[in-house]
Amino acid sequence: MAKSYLVGNSGFMASTMLVFGLLMAALDTTSAQIGVCYGMNGDDLPSRPDVIALFNQRNIRRMRLYDPDQEALQALRGSNIEVMLGVPNSKLRDVSASQANADTWVQNNVRNYGDVKFRYIAVGNEVQLSDASAAPFLVPAIQNIRNAIVAAGLGNQIKVSTAIDTGTLAESSPPSRGSFRPDYRQQLLDPIISFLVNNQAPLLVNLYPYISFDENSNIDLQFALFQSQNPVVQDPPLQYLNLFDAILDAVYAALEKAGGSSLEIVASESGWPTAGNRKRAATTIENARIYNQNLIQHVKGGTPKKPGKPIETYIFAMFDENNKQGEEIEKHWGLFLPNRQPKYPINFD
Repeated sequence: MAKSYLVGNSGFMASTMLVFGLLMAALDTTSAQIGVCYGMNGDDLPSRPDVIALFNQRNIRRMRLYDPDQEALQALRGSNIEVMLGVPNSKLRDVSASQANADTWVQNNVRNYGDVKFRYIAVGNEVQLSDASAAPFLVPAIQNIRNAIVAAGLGNQIKVSTAIDTGTLAESSPPSRGSFRPDYRQQLLDPIISFLVNNQAPLLVNLYPYISFDENSNIDLQFALFQSQNPVVQDPPLQYLNLFDAILDAVYAALEKAGGSSLEIVASESGWPTAGNRKRAATTIENARIYNQNLIQHVKGGTPKKPGKPIETYIFAMFDENNKQGEEIEKHWGLFLPNRQPKYPINFD
């Protein structure tokens, strides 16, 4: 490449255009690391087509959809937005019961939408061992959905995985000591990790520095918001300036101890709430703006354990969801208001 100027103007132009094309491809790959989770459990939310238009307007190229909402899938046709589509926990028993049930689910929600760019099928979300209606069915449901995807000729295009939370960790500090809880490993994670390794699919991890900060008074706010100027956690030879990296690398360390050293991790949820204070009164619009904007920029790079490797990340969430059950804080994670205006300034580029 460096010598192409010697072969005349046409060679110079060709190689210049090739370099430019490669550069633009690299930039596009980097800027495309961010997606946003689209939950619908709120009042007065925009129509599905208006939401898809908002994704395009704001240059959000990836979406996490928690269930196969037919109106949303219709609106996604031809949009070029890459989709992580969920099989809800409530459907795990059904799709695990028979291959035919899983085939039907894939036919109705994936194959019928050939002009939607499905990237992942997330089978189950944060399934807890204590949930007898979901946990026993998770692994067979994953396998059946994968079989259906392969039978549809989509095995190389769509990866099948599941989303876990960091409550599955037994230890996480320093990150190199990260390990999974033995009960989760035995009953769920070991077969899931084996499946993901065999199928070269990533592990989906819902990763919330806010929760860790809120539950641990020893964690500094700046460390949680990507604002620390100096290393806070020493894990020789690595050093950590932010909590997101520390948590993510703890999961990588746990995977290594469980036979998953080849796996990549997708941060399938991360965000910061704007209201609904819990313990440490950090749920403000300004903190959410700082966290999410810094997150968008930070994941273009990598972690101390995986330097220079962009982290595919999905911000939670597109809108507040006032009809969610549970703590008040569950309702206040939105980036946008129902009128489609941003709750605070944010740039996805």
